[in-house]
Amino acid sequence: MRILLTGATGVVGTEVVHRLGPHCASPGLTLTRVARRAADDTLLRWRIGAEPPPADLAGHWDVIVHSAATTRWTLGREEAVRANIDPLRAVLALADRGTHLVHLSTAYVGGVRNPEDLRGAEFEGYRNGYEWSKARCEEVVRAEHPGPLTVVRPPLIVGRRGSGEISRFSGPYTMLQALVSGLAAVVVGDPGGYAEISPVDEVAEAVAAAVLAEPPGTPRTEVIAAGPGSLTLDTLLDTICRTLNDVRRAAGVPPIERPRIVPGDSWDRFFLPLADRYLSPVQSQAVKLLAMFQSYTSMGRPFTPTRTVTDPAAVMAAAVRHWATTRPRLALATPQPWTLIDDSADSAQPVGV
Repeated sequence: MRILLTGATGVVGTEVVHRLGPHCASPGLTLTRVARRAADDTLLRWRIGAEPPPADLAGHWDVIVHSAATTRWTLGREEAVRANIDPLRAVLALADRGTHLVHLSTAYVGGVRNPEDLRGAEFEGYRNGYEWSKARCEEVVRAEHPGPLTVVRPPLIVGRRGSGEISRFSGPYTMLQALVSGLAAVVVGDPGGYAEISPVDEVAEAVAAAVLAEPPGTPRTEVIAAGPGSLTLDTLLDTICRTLNDVRRAAGVPPIERPRIVPGDSWDRFFLPLADRYLSPVQSQAVKLLAMFQSYTSMGRPFTPTRTVTDPAAVMAAAVRHWATTRPRLALATPQPWTLIDDSADSAQPVGV
C-alpha cells in the first residue's frame, strides 16, 4: 500500500505519522511524507498549490491523507483560496479512481451559520476564512474526487489524552497565554454554551483507522466530538483556571483570577467600542482575537459525533498542564491589568473590568 501524507509536520500530521509508523514496518506499506518545509531528507518539500509536485510523487497512490492547511482565522477570502482550496486541487491531481482520499476538515463546517457574525458577509455566514475555505474544500472533494472518500471533522484540537503532548501550541492555547498575561480580562461567550475539544491523538486515530480500513463504498464523514458530554464555556474556563492555579500554587506563585464571561451582544455593543477607544493597540488587538473564540466556545448545541470524546475536562486539564510545564515562564507570569490610554496625558492608567 502506497500512502501519501501532506502536512506531515503539522499538529495532526505529526500525530498521524506516530500512529502509522509501526504499520510502515510491514512489507508492502510505504508512507511518503510531504511538508512545506522539509526539516530533513526523510520528508519531501512541496509548496502545494504554488509549485508543481516533486517527481517522486508521480504514480498511483492507494491512499492520500490531506492534512496540510493554513488554520489562521484572520485569512481574507483570496488568502483562504490560495492557502487551502488551491492546494487541495493540486493534491486531487495526484489521485485517481482507485485512490482513497482521507481529507482533514473541521467540525465547524457543519455548525450554525449566521450572516450577522463577524465577517459573515465576506464568508457567507461562516465564522472566518479558515472555516469558509474548509467548507468549500468539502464541496470540491465531493464533486471532483472520483474515488473513495473519508472526511474527518475534528473540533478545536488540544494535546494527547493523558499526557497533553502536542507538536505545536496554537488555537485554544492562545487563551492560556492571554489568561496568565492579563490580556483576557474578560471572555466573550455564553456560559452555558458548548465548547467542543478533542485530543490530537484521537483525531490521528480516526485518520489512521480510515487509512488502514477498506475504502468506503460511499463517501464517509467522521465527526470527532463529545456531543452531549461536551464542556460548557463555564466549565471549560473553570478547568483551565483551576489547572493553571494548581501549577502556580506548586511553584509558589499567586493564582490568577477567573475572568468574567461577557455575553456577545454586550461585548459588541459596549465593550468593543471602549476597547477601540481606550485600550492600547496591543491590548485592543488581543481582545478582538479572543472574541473570535466566542462562536467556538458558546455553541447552542453540541455536534453529533461518530467518534465520541469522553471526559473532555480531563483532556483539557492534561493539555493545560503540559503547556504550563513546557512554557513555565508564561504559565507563572504575573498578569498585567488593562490600561486606559489617555490622549491628554503621557501615561496610561490601569483599568478594572
